[in-house]
Amino acid sequence: MSAAVVGRARGPLVVLDADSTLIREEAIELLADEAGSLEHVAAVTERAMRGELDFAASLRERVATLAGVEVQVLPRVRERMTPTPGIEALVAGVHAAGGRIGVVSGGFHELLDPLAERLGLDFCRANRLAVADGRLTGAVDGPIIDADAKATALTEWADASGIPISRTVAVGDGANDLRMLGRAALGVAFCAKPIVRAEADVSIDRPDLSAVLPLLGLPRG
Repeated sequence: MSAAVVGRARGPLVVLDADSTLIREEAIELLADEAGSLEHVAAVTERAMRGELDFAASLRERVATLAGVEVQVLPRVRERMTPTPGIEALVAGVHAAGGRIGVVSGGFHELLDPLAERLGLDFCRANRLAVADGRLTGAVDGPIIDADAKATALTEWADASGIPISRTVAVGDGANDLRMLGRAALGVAFCAKPIVRAEADVSIDRPDLSAVLPLLGLPRG
């Protein structure tokens, strides 16, 4: 389950955002709840997803509030993450059609990797939290997965799979997903912010990812 997957695929490529798309929650808010900074982080997240703030700057601001949180809380936070209904059907349908499916997130590998593996996703890319002495430092380790990075992930995964861009679908809810949705042949706004619904090719307003299958010409099962 990584971008190292290679070889031609005969089906489509579907790339999902994570927070409020693959899962119902905003994972950084679950971490902020542990840090006692939920109210501030939730307010910044909302503004960033509406496109009112630069994503990278807003992420650094939110992660800074996590400084000192013990890494021992990560399993507890993962248990609070709820996969969106229909994701299992979407993964099974895409794979049955010979396609591939991945998640690219402004969230964190430390939370997302076990879920992506359990769901059988082919690709996963996210930010990493900096850690020292068993605690979060309040910084991001490495380049930030922003709007450009999400669009780049879609292109790279399509190339690695031998799937033309004309057979790619991107699904997301926030402003940080817009370039990925624009890069894909079909951009799907999923229970999305107004700015995303306005620019996407199609909108799904119910939290059920199996609704993506008919857009691919596949049965919902």
